[in-house]
Amino acid sequence: MGFFLETLFGGLMVGMLYSLIAIGFVLIYKASGVFNFAQGAMVLFAALAMARFSEWIPKWLGFESQILANLLAFFAAMAVMIAVAWLIERLVLSKLVNQEGITLLMATLGIAYFLDGLGQSIFGNDIYKIDVGMPKDPLMVLENVFQGGLLLSQEDLIAALVAAALVVVLALFFQKTSTGRALRAVADDHQAAQSIGIPLNRIWVIVWSVAGFAALVAGIIWGSKLGVQFSLSLVALKALPVVILGGLTSIPGAIVGGLLIGVGEKLSEIYLGPMLGGGIEIWFAYVLALVFLLVRPQGLFGEKIIDRV
Repeated sequence: MGFFLETLFGGLMVGMLYSLIAIGFVLIYKASGVFNFAQGAMVLFAALAMARFSEWIPKWLGFESQILANLLAFFAAMAVMIAVAWLIERLVLSKLVNQEGITLLMATLGIAYFLDGLGQSIFGNDIYKIDVGMPKDPLMVLENVFQGGLLLSQEDLIAALVAAALVVVLALFFQKTSTGRALRAVADDHQAAQSIGIPLNRIWVIVWSVAGFAALVAGIIWGSKLGVQFSLSLVALKALPVVILGGLTSIPGAIVGGLLIGVGEKLSEIYLGPMLGGGIEIWFAYVLALVFLLVRPQGLFGEKIIDRV
């Protein structure tokens, strides 16, 4: 029982990180109606900026405090992501208002390749480490309940709590603020939103900036665990099945979908892996997403689209 719970908690922690990345997909989709294939590249680009700025800033300013370096690097990386969001809106999205969804989709693919190349040109292509001072030692809990207790990773636990807090903040921002309501109005109908005075350009800059912020936090967390390398964008793509499972238009769906996939990956690898030869964790999420596309394409919490002819 103890081992099962350790696996379960491990899956929940990983799932919360998936949810954090998935929310970036959902925000962009709700604001523009397009599936943003550049979100994985944004996670990588933000993580590269954070890693390199944390190295460069102490050299530029002549101090040795790692805490101060990380803090300044975070704000510098956030400024970079806001600038990226503004440039995306000015140079790409503003030219494609009211275009077909496939046009916007292809635009995000182009943005993804551009960010990959730009990140490699500016920050290099080595493997970088982000050290934010999270404890690495395991944590023993519930020793009085289970024999031997439960062994949890403090780093994973803190990362999951940070991701959960940010997910809640973003959900409240989208549901409770006037800007969030404007985002939903733009998502429903661009032309109608413009006709009542909602500035479409500003809204798109805001939503891409928020998605960039989520990408930065996700990049820091994943980068501290795995190191910042170009395969990180592939890890971020694990959020694709999450939004398919939860629903493209649902922030709660992104949360639930991430948790289900995180837990499903871990449990299937442990209990089904020996029978199927292992490696289930790699493809489990995509097979589950395929099943949902066949039986419930709108996801668990997504809106079913009805076209009237």
